Amino acid sequence: MGSLFRSEPMCLAQLFLQSGTAYECLSALGEKGLVQFRDLNQNVSSFQRKFVGEVKRCEELERILVYLVQEINRADIPLPEGETSPPAPPLKQVLEMQEQLQKLEVELREVTKNKEKLRKNLLELIEYTHMLRVTKTFVKRNVEFEPTYEEFPSLENDSLLDYSCMQRLGAKLGFVSGLISQGKVEAFERMLWRACKGYTIVTYAELDESLEDPETGEVMKWCVFLISFWGEQIGHKVKKICDCYHCHVYPYPNTAEERREIQEGLNTRIQDLYTVLHKTEDYLRQVLCKAAESVCSRVVQVRKMKAIYHMLNMCSFDVTNKCLIAEVWCPEADLHHLRQALEEGSRESSTAIPSFMNTIPTKETPPTLIRTNKFTEGFQNIVDAYGVGSYREVNPALFTIITFPFLFAVMFGDFGHGFVMFLFALLLVLNEDHPRLSRSQEILRMFFNGRYLLLLMGLFSVYTGLIYNDCFSKSLNLFGSRWNVSAMYSSSHSPKERQRMTLWNDSVVRHSQVLQLDPSVPGVFRGPYPLGIDPIWNLATNRLTFLNSFKMKLSVILGIIHMTFGVILGIFNHLHFRKKFNIYLVSIPELLFMLCIFGYLIFMIVYKWLVFSAETSRVAPSILIEFINMFLFPASGTKGLYPGQEHIQRVLLAITVLSVPVLFLGKPLFLLWLHNGRSCFGVSRISYTLVRKDSEEEVSLLGSQDIEGGGDLTEDGCREVTCEESGYTLVRKDSEEEVSLLGSQDIEGGGDLTEDGCREVTCEEFNFGEILMTQVIHSIEYCLGCVSNTASYLRLWALSLAHAQLSDVLWAMLMRVGLRVDTTYGVLLLLPVIALFAVLTVFILLIMEGLSAFLHAIRLHWVEFQNKFYVGAGTKFVPFSFSLLSSKFSNDDSVG
Repeated sequence: MGSLFRSEPMCLAQLFLQSGTAYECLSALGEKGLVQFRDLNQNVSSFQRKFVGEVKRCEELERILVYLVQEINRADIPLPEGETSPPAPPLKQVLEMQEQLQKLEVELREVTKNKEKLRKNLLELIEYTHMLRVTKTFVKRNVEFEPTYEEFPSLENDSLLDYSCMQRLGAKLGFVSGLISQGKVEAFERMLWRACKGYTIVTYAELDESLEDPETGEVMKWCVFLISFWGEQIGHKVKKICDCYHCHVYPYPNTAEERREIQEGLNTRIQDLYTVLHKTEDYLRQVLCKAAESVCSRVVQVRKMKAIYHMLNMCSFDVTNKCLIAEVWCPEADLHHLRQALEEGSRESSTAIPSFMNTIPTKETPPTLIRTNKFTEGFQNIVDAYGVGSYREVNPALFTIITFPFLFAVMFGDFGHGFVMFLFALLLVLNEDHPRLSRSQEILRMFFNGRYLLLLMGLFSVYTGLIYNDCFSKSLNLFGSRWNVSAMYSSSHSPKERQRMTLWNDSVVRHSQVLQLDPSVPGVFRGPYPLGIDPIWNLATNRLTFLNSFKMKLSVILGIIHMTFGVILGIFNHLHFRKKFNIYLVSIPELLFMLCIFGYLIFMIVYKWLVFSAETSRVAPSILIEFINMFLFPASGTKGLYPGQEHIQRVLLAITVLSVPVLFLGKPLFLLWLHNGRSCFGVSRISYTLVRKDSEEEVSLLGSQDIEGGGDLTEDGCREVTCEESGYTLVRKDSEEEVSLLGSQDIEGGGDLTEDGCREVTCEEFNFGEILMTQVIHSIEYCLGCVSNTASYLRLWALSLAHAQLSDVLWAMLMRVGLRVDTTYGVLLLLPVIALFAVLTVFILLIMEGLSAFLHAIRLHWVEFQNKFYVGAGTKFVPFSFSLLSSKFSNDDSVG
């Protein structure tokens, strides 16, 4: 849980990877997901990097795998179930895998092309048979004229003397037959009439069954047509029109004998095509089934290989081009795992020179790493949506686990609604290993990812529902009411008490529309209800007034406590970053400003609850009036809540007024004093420089008292760093002579990278005006925000009131009407009423009201709570991890 309170400490490491082991080392690092790589080639184009050829090879393999998956899905072959995560392929197997995939692609494309060609021929032959069958009824010829009549007589037997006779007999009569889509028939016929000027005879017949288009594969209704025309020019026009309308034209037989021969030949060819096509499909399915067994693992392997080469492109080569140098961010707790991964990669590559690493000091801000599990991930996502935390600052997610569901429940407090939400979340938690839930649609997957958040929200809503004593807008009488109605009757009291008190009798009960219980009457109020609000308030006419007062004060108390806790968490940030002056000059004035005004308001609310009882409630002063008088100083004295109230309020107001200038000017003036070297107090400033420690003799020239080690804090609040691994130490610079003893080449200046890889420190320019303006803006925002943020927490009261009233209206409009119907028809009416009540409860009160309360709870955490201490200006640690790649290959995945 310590890592959830604050992000893990990170370090910048330098990896020295031998060219022969770089691929294997990055493969081992990707499996463990330990480091985040820094791009050392930012100024180099993506197309000019060292491993761009290998990346293109991986993209080519991805293209082949996309084609394979498309063909497998088209053949309805199921892909293997379960998660597949094979390791990245060794370099020796990459060429072999590429050759196998390319060979498989060529084979599949050839077989698929042949299959499509066979299928197209089969569909054309089927269309031809349908055309012959239908057109047989179009033209009926007399059998006795068939031997002597030819539609297209041979030119060899055609003489000039017989030509005119043959023309009159129809020698130049031609036919065009085929199939056309049913929707194009009218336009086709109209175009023929206009283009051919009526010199054509068109006959149509609609096919009973739908046929598949050989070109597009679409199943549609077709019409068979037969066009008779005279003359070659008309024939050319007819054929062009048929091509324009994408008609499927087939030869028309001249004689009945030719028709029979074509029909028999078509039947034989169709049977042969069916046999060949069936065998082709079987072979293609066998190839695809074999490919489907390994396609998922191949996809993951190619993705891993491509990710490795992308990371290698972020590395730089040394002078000899034999060693790759990489810079990575790594958690300090995982450094030994990083070394083990490099050893594993070197061992797998069987190289004589192993890869190694070392850490280098830097002043750059590391990325933020907060380890989460399936329970804390949802709460961390809420915080990260506001902004990723700065490095090593306090993480609000640890406290959000409790405060977020609780503030949600304050606005959503209903035992019944909370219990339904709890059961829904519990169902998701118990079935969280079900694969269909993790692959569900976006809305359901969103609920599934926040299942533990919903679980706590429902559980806390059950608790606040018990406190409000609200269950579907009705109260639960678990322990019996502590108000006694019979004690208000005059017969139960002595004559003295009857004269002194306003009691009931039969006449008062009979004629009064409203009866009032007086807690000052003995025996009427017998103490507080054991848990929550007394159920008798559900019957009271002033129930809403009482609950509004209670929930409004509760909202103010919770809001002030929440904001004060945020200011206190800021103190932990100042302590960690060694900025103690922020505690005295920022945090403590903020706490005094908050507590002296709004903390005192909480004190008055609680004091009035504890001191004034039901008997003395009529004489209790108004908290609002007393709080206003604290700032107005009225001339006429008031009774007040307690003795000495006026003096205490003046002291608190004086502390509040004094904390404001400290908050505005304290930090800028202190930083200005530090920048001037504390000379105004006669204290000289001690400065330090980073010196390379090549030998013990050089460091000893400065004297042992001048060497600062261990990262201790100096008297001016500055942290000292000792870099033992890389040979650097911080040395106090009291005079120029001491430093000159080491030689100018050993003093690291500026912000450049030294040859040993050490990151240098540069001092930023001090700008007092900018610091003052920033602090003034922050102080004004805080002082005004204390008022506005406190008022903002009244949304807890407002949404709780709205939720209770909506629930009450829904009960009154549905359930009360259904329960008051006559018993004869009540049973028949009650079931649909209950079903409608359940549906409206789920959609309106659970989903809509729950979403509203969820958004308001997010706002209270982001604006009112987190801005007191949380900067959220960091960058998220994104490790090079193969687990971030999609290990499950979906049907519509495009690999890339």
